[in-house]
Amino acid sequence: MLGDALAEALAGDGWAVDRARDVAQARLALVEHGYAAVLLDLGLPQGSGLDVLRAMRQRYDPTPVLIITARDQLSDRISGLDAGADDYLVKPFQSDELCARLRAVVRRSQGRVTPALEWQGVRVDPASRNVERDGVAVRLGAHEYRTLVALLERRGRAVSREALEAQVYGGGGTLESNTIAVYVHQLRRKLGDDFIVTVHGIGYRIG
Repeated sequence: MLGDALAEALAGDGWAVDRARDVAQARLALVEHGYAAVLLDLGLPQGSGLDVLRAMRQRYDPTPVLIITARDQLSDRISGLDAGADDYLVKPFQSDELCARLRAVVRRSQGRVTPALEWQGVRVDPASRNVERDGVAVRLGAHEYRTLVALLERRGRAVSREALEAQVYGGGGTLESNTIAVYVHQLRRKLGDDFIVTVHGIGYRIG
């Protein structure tokens, strides 16, 4: 029930969510996919969330990890942080705090000191999900917004269509080959034709 509620809250905050229900699923997913962040419960079937975390760090996976757990002992928090976690949240908690902490660990992992994402007059506030162009509000659909954020977070780098699909939709499902191209076209129409550059044979780039 908690997992369902968290997945719904995260989707409402603009995240594409993959959910692993035990240690084996989590370890496999983390090897096969690249994620913006990991929300890790310590109390998992078939082992501890710490086992997942240690396996990540042993293979030098730098993905930011936010631990959630009912364990509120100081020793448990220390163990999680020493194992490589970036932050720690004790149940029960409000979904707004969870989303804020998740945005914070992602921001720190990218070396950003300010929450907003900005480029060429376009400003995105991840906390409110507001998008502006030259100070004027721009209305984006959920998938347009996720595509824009995925590109802005990697500004200056070419992002493949597959990587964009993973961040926009998560790991499941088969998409039409031109789905991302459609969202890029819509973003260009709203933000400027030259705002997103096509990198032929690779994908798309901002900046």
